[in-house]
Amino acid sequence: MESFEAGQTVVRREVHRSGRVWSEHALRVVADTPEALVAACSPGAETRWPALYAKARADGDRSARVEAFDAMATGVWELADAVWQETELLLWKPPTAWFSVNAFYTSAGLRNWYVHFERPSRRTPEGYDTFDLTVDLVIAPDLTGWEWKDEDEYAHVRRLGIVTDTEHQAVDAARDRVLAMLAERSGPFADAAAWTTWRWNRAWPPPRLPGRRRTAGA
Repeated sequence: MESFEAGQTVVRREVHRSGRVWSEHALRVVADTPEALVAACSPGAETRWPALYAKARADGDRSARVEAFDAMATGVWELADAVWQETELLLWKPPTAWFSVNAFYTSAGLRNWYVHFERPSRRTPEGYDTFDLTVDLVIAPDLTGWEWKDEDEYAHVRRLGIVTDTEHQAVDAARDRVLAMLAERSGPFADAAAWTTWRWNRAWPPPRLPGRRRTAGA
C-alpha cells in the first residue's frame, strides 16, 4: 500500500478481534516512512468512542470504564460521536510494533510522553487498524522518570480473555523494548528536543472522520 502524504487525514481505528470497531480517531499525517507513521491531532478532531467509555471520561468515573471492558468481552456495545479535547497529540507508530509512542501538549508545552501498548497496525485505504491492550507507560517530558498506568485494568481484561496469553507475551516483550529505547534514547526519544518543541500546524483544521460513515461497531 502506498504511503500517506503529509497533511492527509487518516483514521486510526481500534478493531476488536470480532471485527467490530471499538473506536475511531481522525488524525493528520506528519510523516510516513518505513520506520513509522507519525500523525497528529488537535482539539476538535473527530472521534467515535464506546458510549460507556465516553461517559467514564465525561464523569470522571472509572467504574464505567470497567463496564466498557465488560461490554467489550460480550462483543456488544454502542459507539458515540465525540471530539478530541484539551491537548494536541503527536504519535509515532512503527508498523510491526506492539506499541505506539505518543506525546501530549498543552498551552504550556509538552505535558508528557505516553506509550500505548497495542496490536501492530494494519493499513487500510483510510488509515490503519490496531487495538489498544489497556496497559500504558507514562514518561516525564524530560525523559527522567516513568510509571506504569492502568495495570489494574490490564489484569481485568486479561481475566476477561480480551488480551490472550500470546498477546500478553507480546506486550511483555514490547515493554522491554520501550524501556530499552528510553534508556538508549532511540526511536522518537533520539530526537526528543524536536518533539518537545513540536506544535500543531495552524494551517491544518482539526481532522474529521470521512463522511461520519457507519461502521461495523455502530
